[in-house]
Amino acid sequence: MESIGNPGLYLAFFAMVAVMLIVDFIGFKNKEDQPVKIRSAAYWSIAWVSVSILFAGALWLYLQQTAGIALANQKTMEYFAGYLLEKSLAIDNVFVWLMIFAAFAIPPALQRKILLYGVLGAIVLRTLFIFIGAWFVQEFSWVLYIFGAFLVYTGFKFLRGHEDNPNIEDMAILKWLRKHMRITSQLDGHNFFVRQNGVLWATPLFLVLILVEGSDVIFAVDSIPAIFAVTSDPFIVLTANLMAILGLRAMFFLLAGAASKMHYLPYGLGIILLFIGFKMLMLDVFHMPIWISLSFIVIVLAITAWLSIRYNKQQEQL
Repeated sequence: MESIGNPGLYLAFFAMVAVMLIVDFIGFKNKEDQPVKIRSAAYWSIAWVSVSILFAGALWLYLQQTAGIALANQKTMEYFAGYLLEKSLAIDNVFVWLMIFAAFAIPPALQRKILLYGVLGAIVLRTLFIFIGAWFVQEFSWVLYIFGAFLVYTGFKFLRGHEDNPNIEDMAILKWLRKHMRITSQLDGHNFFVRQNGVLWATPLFLVLILVEGSDVIFAVDSIPAIFAVTSDPFIVLTANLMAILGLRAMFFLLAGAASKMHYLPYGLGIILLFIGFKMLMLDVFHMPIWISLSFIVIVLAITAWLSIRYNKQQEQL
């Protein structure tokens, strides 16, 4: 499997990610007990997107000087297609996290802490999954057809729509944790664990952290095969995925109040997953230029947003 990645590029990228996480962590510590305001979340979201665009520009300049403008254009478009795909799929995380936080009555100030650790865990797990996926694709090329079939199946699931009132108590991981762990009945400030009569107990906050991490693993099963349909370059898969994840916490607080208004988003995601799933299944028959995939994702997301805005206006007039 050909990749533009080399030790220097990986080192530079992970160093940049580390710096961004440190900045995010310092910002969190300074306002640890305060809920995130919409304006602050918007500024942070703009900052994360801007950093992602600057990274793409720096990558293009590097490739243009070392490998030629054709490869630079190709890899940059692959990066943007993967980034947009991951960002759009990540919105579904927002719905699940809202459900988890509501079920356990987690206050906004504690949601900040949970999502900070959640993003850290997601970066580690996604990196691991991506390298494992890249190894499988390199060693067993037929895995791409399994990815494609799975994405088609997932796309049809999105088109069928989500359950209106999913019950968090039905989550298998929650049932297992409650069966195998000592869990207190109430929160204990910022603590994940407390000692009662010399015995260590987990608080509901730790339970929520595990559920948040578990939900990201579940969504990674969709998003990582999807991005491999856009590009098979492990470096592009990794950078697009992690750059999207870094802004996920700010996006959560920005979209938390508007998540229920994205009426047509699941259908748009379903169409995108069907498209890239069929693209994967047709690899031996037809090679689709990356600009077509990127354009399709942008157009579908734009139409989805327009239809959702139109639907909300119609509902307000009723």
